[in-house]
Amino acid sequence: MRIVITEFMDERAVAQLQAKHDVLYDPKLVDDAVALHAQAAGADAIVVRNRTQVRGELLAALAKCRLVGRLGVGLDNIDVPACEARGMKVIPATGANALSVAEYVIATAMMLLRGAYQSTGEVVAGKWPRNALSSGREIGGKTLGLVGFGSIGQLTAKLAQGVGMTVIAHDPVLKATDAVFARTGVQHASLDEMAAQADVISLHVPLVASTRNLFDTRRLGAMKPGAVLINSARGGVVDEAALAAALKSGHIGGAALDVFEAEPMPAGGVFAGCPNLVLTPHIAGVSAESNERVSLMIAQRVLEELA
Repeated sequence: MRIVITEFMDERAVAQLQAKHDVLYDPKLVDDAVALHAQAAGADAIVVRNRTQVRGELLAALAKCRLVGRLGVGLDNIDVPACEARGMKVIPATGANALSVAEYVIATAMMLLRGAYQSTGEVVAGKWPRNALSSGREIGGKTLGLVGFGSIGQLTAKLAQGVGMTVIAHDPVLKATDAVFARTGVQHASLDEMAAQADVISLHVPLVASTRNLFDTRRLGAMKPGAVLINSARGGVVDEAALAAALKSGHIGGAALDVFEAEPMPAGGVFAGCPNLVLTPHIAGVSAESNERVSLMIAQRVLEELA
């Protein structure tokens, strides 16, 4: 069988696939549409990350493909109904990068609440901004609000509780009486309740019609003054211009964004000059360990499906 891998994958996982099948592994293929479509024509399976758009022309080129392996969990770059209509099975790496995302959330929450980790240049230059950096906030005793309470949200809650946070969560598919809340010690909350109570809000929802601009000017304005917002889910869930305005006004105490409406984000965008802001290039779920887990999981599933 022919397997085409269009983005980076752990080498051990690639080797497992190569031992059983004809594999083209080219992490740069995603950036060459002509070559990608040409290689897709002969693929029995294709393995992608978040940049390869399995829809439209590429989907049409996958004439004999029966399997799409996703090195991650988000499926907004894959037209799943269209794939399934063509008899193609879509396999995400559910749960394999949860710890990486959860640690990202806790780390950036600590950084933004404390506000003391961007003074290296001043200290090296002989300055001593001790008074200015002495009013940072501790994470212990604060309330974390989770929007989305699947596997990643639940693991984030566990880590947050481990550092002394109270955790509340909202998930549109879960009722307040769902057993997961009692089992995890997390309180169910509406979005409005969360905005009023949470010191940190972390987003863990897909980008669909109901979540686009979920955190817009109104909801950002309803957040607790000085609260921190973290988005490691999908760009588009947060109205970027509204968030930039909330940061500059001082109403929002800080934000960490790992995902954006456009990736890469255009130079000179709305976030120029925003205080207490952490921007990262869609790597919350990518670490040395999670890449290995994700890659090995997908390799194993692909081998099973093609057996």
